[in-house]
Amino acid sequence: MDKSINKNFDRIKLLLKTIPETPGVYRYYDDSGKVLYVGKARNLKRRVSSYFSHFNDLSPKIRILVRKIYDIKYIIVENETDALLLENNLIKQLQPKYNSMLKDDKSYPSLCITSEPYPRLLFTRDRSTIKGTFYGPYPNQKILRELQDIIRRLFCYRTCKLNLTPESIRQGKFKACINSQIGLCKAPCIGEESRDEYMLTIEMIRNILKGDFKEIIDDLKKQMLDYAERLEFEQAEAVKQKIILLEQYQSRSLVVDTSIRDVDVYSIMADDKHAYINIMRIKNGGIIHSYSTEVKKQLDETDEEILSMVIPELHTRVASTAKEIIVPFKVDIPDDYLLQSTPTRGDRKKLLELSIRNIKHYRHERIQQRLLVEPEGNKLHVLEKIQAELHLPELPRHIECFDNSNIQGAFPVAAMVHFADGKPCPAEYRHYNIKTVEGPDDYASMEEVVYRRYKRLKDENKPLPQLIIVDGGKGQMEVVRTVVEDKLQLSIPIAGLVKDDRHRTSELLYGFPPTSIGIAPRSALFHLMEQIQNEVHRFAITFHKNKRSKGTFKTSLTDIKGIGLQTARELLLKFHSVKQIKNTPFEDLAKCVGPAKAKIITEYFNSSK
Repeated sequence: MDKSINKNFDRIKLLLKTIPETPGVYRYYDDSGKVLYVGKARNLKRRVSSYFSHFNDLSPKIRILVRKIYDIKYIIVENETDALLLENNLIKQLQPKYNSMLKDDKSYPSLCITSEPYPRLLFTRDRSTIKGTFYGPYPNQKILRELQDIIRRLFCYRTCKLNLTPESIRQGKFKACINSQIGLCKAPCIGEESRDEYMLTIEMIRNILKGDFKEIIDDLKKQMLDYAERLEFEQAEAVKQKIILLEQYQSRSLVVDTSIRDVDVYSIMADDKHAYINIMRIKNGGIIHSYSTEVKKQLDETDEEILSMVIPELHTRVASTAKEIIVPFKVDIPDDYLLQSTPTRGDRKKLLELSIRNIKHYRHERIQQRLLVEPEGNKLHVLEKIQAELHLPELPRHIECFDNSNIQGAFPVAAMVHFADGKPCPAEYRHYNIKTVEGPDDYASMEEVVYRRYKRLKDENKPLPQLIIVDGGKGQMEVVRTVVEDKLQLSIPIAGLVKDDRHRTSELLYGFPPTSIGIAPRSALFHLMEQIQNEVHRFAITFHKNKRSKGTFKTSLTDIKGIGLQTARELLLKFHSVKQIKNTPFEDLAKCVGPAKAKIITEYFNSSK
């Protein structure tokens, strides 16, 4: 080692001589005392020395790190597992510049059982403000709310914010609330439920959140039989409904052999800057939790290195109890911490494939999000690419795209979507009813809506887009060119998006005569074009469905003044026929559509009699 590797080579050379050959965690510091990197090692001396003895074999990013090292500190531990866990804790605590770290999960919701004497079940996105045991994070709020609703229907527990303690309850400081009157809480605040009984309920809730359904179902079945033996059939039926609800929820996630008791499945996909990781929690053959997250790469780490770094963190984050993991390849994790398997067939292989499908979807989603929400300079980079590929006179900051929709000429409509700086701008979207065209004529329909759109912008002296995209081929492009250039005397570049026989974005056409512009299928430019085409198609189809629905749905109910299409639908879904609605009592109608509309309907049918 010499000064070409690190200007502090004399100091570091001395430090390397004192590092022991034991398992441990090392930290690199710069000359200002700021931590640069935290790592673990089976043999500290060998691992730390390799950064300097094999300098020429390191990647450019790691060489930059090595050149900045001023001081080296280390902590000796008993074994590799302790080193793994200590490394994970220090990375979270110190946030080193050159360590890859998991994306913050504050955007994802979690459930928390608080650490109060009488715990509550809370929904939260910020774990720093609540003390308790967290379960999650969950990939979306809908899944969490569904689980929370099932727990609420199964168990009675408090939701109030009272500071309940055994002492405050004995002193009679509280009064029972309405939840106890409607059967949602057993009023521990006034001593009607003991703390031991309440904590038993909380323990059953914990088991559901951990995916342990069997014990709860067995307990409920025992309760049901006890009630039945005492001829308390109403209570037995209520418990039976809870068992059915729990079994239905459990069966939805049953995907593999129930002999797979408690296992975590990990998969990873990476590109130049980011790695995407999925963890699936498997309990008794069912997927009880799936969570995907992202890592920003710092030192060109391999997939194996990243996975070995994030597994301990994710294991803690999702409160996993698993002692075995399924991974796509062997990672540097001690077997006494987690037992690894890399399956090649069977149910475990199917689980790994399912995790990989999840991470592919998550990666695509994150790329799409970055395309839309990255800093301004990166968004403009894609627009600059469009400008260069199409040789446009100015940056296409405003792009408009048109599409038609009809069924054999019936209910013809058209739609236009507007993208500003690479992002959809729904406030500028427009629907068009075709007014002058008879029959299925896409060219004439396109001609009408394009003329209406830009004639209005021209007359009102409003800004024009820098690019028009047509969801169609050469014929549609020529129609738009004729309207824009010949009829309106405007100069706006025109492009066409063509789909393949599977209705997927295939190619971009530009120029007259139109020629295909080659775009890499995985490029940001291709993804933007694909998004624009999908968005205009979705917008046109939605408008067409709504119009078709209003044009084809007709019933005598809609002839009643004050009864609209939606109300008529609700009534027919509930009572199945107009005749049945006619014979339904006022009270039942009021439960469905409210007393005001129920009165209108009842009076209408009474007068018709």
